[in-house]
Amino acid sequence: MHTLSRRLRARRRPGLRPLVLPALAAVVLATGILAGALLGVPSGAPTAAVAQDETRAPVWVTTVEGAIVPPLAAYLTRTIEKAEKAGAEALVIQLDTPGGLDSSMREIIQAEIDTPMPVVIFVYPQGARSASAGVYMMMGADVAAMSPQTNLGSATPVSLTGEMDEAMQKKVVNDAAAYIRGLASEHGRNTEWPEEAVREAVSLTAEEALEMNVIEFVAADLDDLLQQMDGYTTKPKGVTLSTAGAPVVEISMSWRERLLSTLVDPNIIFILMALGVYGIIFEFQNPGLGVPGIAGAISLLLAAYGLQLLPVSYVGLLLLAVAVILYVAEVKVQSGGIMALGGTVALVLGGLLLFNVQGSVFRVDWTVIAIVALVTLAFFMLVIRAVAAAHRRKPATGSEGMVGETGTARSRLAPGGSIAIHGEIWQGEAVGDPIEAGARVEVVEASGLRLRVRRWDEPAAPPAPPATAPSSSVSNDPGISGS
Repeated sequence: MHTLSRRLRARRRPGLRPLVLPALAAVVLATGILAGALLGVPSGAPTAAVAQDETRAPVWVTTVEGAIVPPLAAYLTRTIEKAEKAGAEALVIQLDTPGGLDSSMREIIQAEIDTPMPVVIFVYPQGARSASAGVYMMMGADVAAMSPQTNLGSATPVSLTGEMDEAMQKKVVNDAAAYIRGLASEHGRNTEWPEEAVREAVSLTAEEALEMNVIEFVAADLDDLLQQMDGYTTKPKGVTLSTAGAPVVEISMSWRERLLSTLVDPNIIFILMALGVYGIIFEFQNPGLGVPGIAGAISLLLAAYGLQLLPVSYVGLLLLAVAVILYVAEVKVQSGGIMALGGTVALVLGGLLLFNVQGSVFRVDWTVIAIVALVTLAFFMLVIRAVAAAHRRKPATGSEGMVGETGTARSRLAPGGSIAIHGEIWQGEAVGDPIEAGARVEVVEASGLRLRVRRWDEPAAPPAPPATAPSSSVSNDPGISGS
C-alpha cells in the first residue's frame, strides 16, 4: 500500500505547479517594493542635534519629496505640533514637490497658520521644484526660501474627477486665486504674481522670485539659510528669528508613515494590483497552495488603500476589470493567446486612464505600465502553455493512470482474477477469451479499482516437456535369453 501511495504521488499530474516559483517571485517582488521604501527610514523621533550652543532653542528640519497626499499631510501636521511643544525656534521643511491634493494642501497650510512657531518652506536641493500645491504652501509659510537652480509656479487647479465645464472651471480658478492672494498678502509678499500663477500657470526661478518679492531668501544650503534668516521678523506672527548657530534637529517619517506614503504612489498601486491578480488567478487554478492566494489578497487590499485616497477614473478601473476577466477566460477557454493579448491591451489602457488626468501629478509612469504589461503577458502565456500541456498529458493519477501499462496474470482470468503490475497487485478482468496464469497482459480500461486487460503475448514460461519412459534391463534381442 505504501508502495502504491509513493508511486501515485510520483506520477501526479503537475498541472500549473511548475509556476509556483514565478508566483513566489511575484510575492518577493511585492515585498521588496514595500521593504525598499522603508530601508534606512528612522523611527520618526528627532535625531541627535548638531549644535554649537545647546542652551538655545533648536531648529527642527524635515524633508518632503513627492506629491502632497493625505499621509504626508498627517505627518507634517504632527511634526508641526511636536516641534511647537518641544519649543523649537522654527521648523524648516525642505520641499521638492510636483503638487498634490487640494484637501491635503489646505490641511498643511492650516497647521502652518495655527502654530505660533515660525514655519519655513525651503525649496531644496538644487534642481528641486515647488509646483502647484507647493506654491500655496510657500505662500502660507512664515518664511519662503529657495536654493539656486530651483523653480516654483504652475498653480492652476486641475480637476481629478473629469473635465470641468467652463462655469465650474471659472469658479474653481477664482476661488484658488483669492485663496493664494490672501495668503501672500497676509505674509507681506507680492500678490499679483501668485494670482498669475493660478490663472496663467506661470513659473519663476529662485532669483526671479526673490526679485519680485515672492520669497524672502535664496540660500545655497541649510546653513546658509539659517545665517540669512537670523534676525528676520516674520509676518504676521511677528517672531524675530535667532537661527545663526542654533542647534539643528532632523526628523523623518516613521516607518509606518513612510509605508502609507508609498502606498499612495500611483505606480506602486498599479504594481500591487497586477501582483494581486497574478496571485488570485494562480490560486484559483491550483487550490490548496495558499501562498499565492494570500499574497494576492494582501496586494489587492494594499492597492485598495491607495485607491480610496486618490481620485480614480472609473473607466480605468473598468478596463482593468476587463483585463482580469480576459486573463481568466484565457486560462479556462484556451483561445490560443487571443484573450490574453486583449487583456494586455485593456491593462495598458486601464493603467493610462486610472489616474491620467490632464495636468495631474497622479498618473502611472509609462515605463511601469510597459514593464507590467510585458511581464503579465509573459506570465499568462506561460500559464497557457502549462494548461495546454496538462490537457494533452495522459491522466496519471489513480487507476486511470494504469491504462496502457503491462503486467502479468497471477491467476487464471476467466474473466476475473488478480494481476501484478510494477510490483502492485490489482483485481483484473479479461476482455474476451480467458487468460491463463503467467501470461503477459495489457491494461485497456480502468473501472474503479478493477482493471480490464487483454492478452499481450504468449505465457512467459512454455509448458514443461512430457516425462520419458524408464529404461528396462530386459533385452529384446532374440539372440539373448533371459535367465
